[in-house]
Amino acid sequence: MSGHSKWHSIKHKKALVDSRRGKMFTKVIKELQIAARMGGSDPSANPRLRTAIQGAKDVNMPKDTMERAIKKGAGELEGSSFEEITYEGYGPAGIAIMIEVTTDNKNRTASEIRHTFTKSGGNLGSSGCVSYMFERKGVIDAEHEDEDKVMEVALEAGAEDIQSDEGYHEIQTNPDEVQTVREALEAAGITVRSSGVRMIPTTKTLLGADEAKAVMKILERLEENDDVDEVYHNMEVSDEVAEELGI
Repeated sequence: MSGHSKWHSIKHKKALVDSRRGKMFTKVIKELQIAARMGGSDPSANPRLRTAIQGAKDVNMPKDTMERAIKKGAGELEGSSFEEITYEGYGPAGIAIMIEVTTDNKNRTASEIRHTFTKSGGNLGSSGCVSYMFERKGVIDAEHEDEDKVMEVALEAGAEDIQSDEGYHEIQTNPDEVQTVREALEAAGITVRSSGVRMIPTTKTLLGADEAKAVMKILERLEENDDVDEVYHNMEVSDEVAEELGI
């Protein structure tokens, strides 16, 4: 979980990606379809599609699978019609939670999300109840031993903020510039583990171990839902709590 334990979080996040590759494929296919539907199938004229294509490459998606998803989204092939929805609510200890979903049945998804909140001691709220506590940013997770080099290359390419620790770097950009900054980093020989657009909390709440455990349960249940793409929250924990909980 993010906060003082940011670098525990990066390593933990990578392990989750590796262990959930099947779900990642489904998520990326949906994103390719939506990006193509909204902005067309030409990545040079569609920044969102460029980012989605890079996400597909990051999970080693076969080229034909990627191309088929883009064609379906652009209407060149028949396929399911997906809709993007964002849910907002409060978890245990009043933690703000935002859930981005892509679904072909919004009634089913809404019922499942509401049930998860109720079961886990949270409350599903109305649109806008917590979104003001987040801002949309491009985020790049990279690895390189030379912190100064990463900072120089990233800032020159247009990055807005960089946080580094022990060879791990989280680089924030304008959402439309994430691919440009990523390409500059890779051209400089810096390893990029993942990149994309995320909701970053502007206000965080520090929790102890027991409260954090309760929040983690609802986050895990939400992430298990096949329609859920991303779950964002503003929980922060100390390094000691992160170590105790193994996050």
